[in-house]
Amino acid sequence: MKINIQITPILFSVLTMALTVSCTDLEIEETDSLISEDSGSTGFTGLSDPESSLSDLYIKVGGDFQGQENMYALSEVATDELLVPTRGTDWGDNGIWRQLHTHTWTPSHLYVKNSWNNLNENIFRATEIIESNPSAAVVSEAKFLRAFNMFFVVDLFGSVPFRGVDEGPDVNPMVMTRSEAFDFIIADILDALPNLPSVTPGVDNTGKATQEAANFLLAKLYLNASVYKGTGTFDTADMQKVIDAVDAIEAKGFAIQEGYFQIFEPTDDTETIWHLNSEVGGRIWNTLHYNQNSPDNDGGGWNGFTTLSDFYNSFEGAPNTNYVGDGQEERRGFVPDANNANNQNLGIGYGFLIGQQYDQNGKPLTNRQGNPLVFTKEIPALVGNTEVEGVRVIKYHPYDPTDEEDQINSFRRHQIMFRYADAHLMRAEAMMRMGDDVTAIVNELRQKRTDTPDLTSVGEQELLAERGRELFIEYWRRNDLIRFGQFTAPWSLKEVSGDETTNLFPIPETALLSNPNLVQNPGY
Repeated sequence: MKINIQITPILFSVLTMALTVSCTDLEIEETDSLISEDSGSTGFTGLSDPESSLSDLYIKVGGDFQGQENMYALSEVATDELLVPTRGTDWGDNGIWRQLHTHTWTPSHLYVKNSWNNLNENIFRATEIIESNPSAAVVSEAKFLRAFNMFFVVDLFGSVPFRGVDEGPDVNPMVMTRSEAFDFIIADILDALPNLPSVTPGVDNTGKATQEAANFLLAKLYLNASVYKGTGTFDTADMQKVIDAVDAIEAKGFAIQEGYFQIFEPTDDTETIWHLNSEVGGRIWNTLHYNQNSPDNDGGGWNGFTTLSDFYNSFEGAPNTNYVGDGQEERRGFVPDANNANNQNLGIGYGFLIGQQYDQNGKPLTNRQGNPLVFTKEIPALVGNTEVEGVRVIKYHPYDPTDEEDQINSFRRHQIMFRYADAHLMRAEAMMRMGDDVTAIVNELRQKRTDTPDLTSVGEQELLAERGRELFIEYWRRNDLIRFGQFTAPWSLKEVSGDETTNLFPIPETALLSNPNLVQNPGY
C-alpha cells in the first residue's frame, strides 16, 4: 500500500518566518505529520521520476534548515551562544524562545514537534527514492540525504522511527535505538560513498552530495560515537576513523581559507564542503534592529537574536566595543563607525555588533523612540527588555560582492553546512582524545585568522572555546556542548539544573500517540 507523508502547511519563505515567529505573540496552529492512504493502491510500485524527487528533496531539506526556528533553534538558541530576549511584547511568542534558553521545554513545544516531523518526513522521502530502483548515483545521493536527516534525529531525539515504503497506516513503524540508528547511518554513508562524485574545492558544485561531504558526516558521527552509543568514553578506533575521514577531505585540496567573513559569501573558496540551497536572510535580519536595513529590505531587521556577554568575552579584543582598531581578533568582526561606514558595508557590521550603530553614511542610528541605537553587552532579564539589549550576531551579510547587478542580495540561497575548518578542529579533537598535544594544530587555524594570537596550550576547555569562536551560529554549538559535558551547565539567565535529561529533546506527544512503539525519553 503506497504511503504518502504530508506536512500541512509548510511555508519556507523568510517573509513567513518574520510574520509567524518573530515579533508578535501569535497563536500558531500546530500541525502534524499525516500518513494518508492512496485510494486503490495495492503496494509501493516506485516513484515515477526518482531523479526529480531527489531534486525536490534537496529543495525540501534546504527549506527546512533555513529558518530561525525548528532545528536551528534547538541547535543554537538552546545553548550559551544565542538568546532571544522578550522586548516588551516583541518576541514573547508565548514563551517559546525563553523555554529553549532555560531548558524548560515540554513535549508539546512547537519547534520540537516541527523538527521531529520535518526530519522524519525527509527520511521517508529519501527511502521512497532509494526503493524506486533509480541509478546508483541517485541512490547514493538519497542515502546521503537520509543519513544527514537521520543524524539530526539521533542527535536531537535519540531513537528513530522507521517506516518501510510498503507499510500502511495500520502498521506502527519500528523504532531504532540510538545505537542502532548510528549503525544504520554509518552503513548508508559507506554504501553511498563509492558512487558519489568527488569535488575539487572552489571549482565543482558543493550544493550536492559528494564523497567529501560524506566523509565529513562520517567524522561528525564517529566524533560523537561515545554519546550516540551511550558508552561515555572516546574509543581510539572511532577517533582514528575521524582522522581518516578528515585526511580524505584534505587530500582533495580542502584547506583553511583566509578572509573569515568572505567564506560566507557564495564565492569560490577552499573551505566550503557542502552547502544547502537555503536563504540566508533569516541569519541576517533576525538579529538586526528595525532601523538597520538594506536597499532590498528597507523594512529593517526583526530585532531578536543576541548573544550572551560570556560568549562575546571568549573572543580577544576590547571588552565593551568592537569598532575597527579595538584589538579584536578577525572572527569577532567589527562595527563600522562614522569613519568607515560606506556603501560596501551598508553601515552594518560583521560578527558581533555592540555599542553605537551607524548607517552607510556614518550617521549614528537611533531606535524607534529617537534615542541612540546602542547595543548593550548585558541582558538583565529574559523579559522586560527594550530595543537595545544584547550584542547582535551576524555572519552572512546583506552586501554580496558576487551580485553584479546591485551587490545587495540579502536573500541569496547559499547556507554552508559543512566546512573544512570544522573538519580541521574535529581531527584535532580526535587526536587530543587519543592523548596527543594538538596546540600546534589548533594554532594552524588561528594563524589563518588575522590578529588572532597563538594559544600556549590546548585542552578540552580551550578546544571547546575555539570551536565556539570559529563555528558560531553554524548549527554545532549544542552538539559540541553535549560532547564536552557542558550543555546542562549554568549560563547567564539559566538556572543551574544539572539535569542530564535535557541532553535529549522529548519525543513529541503526537508522535507517541500515533506510534505505540515509541518510548518517551527519560525525564519528560
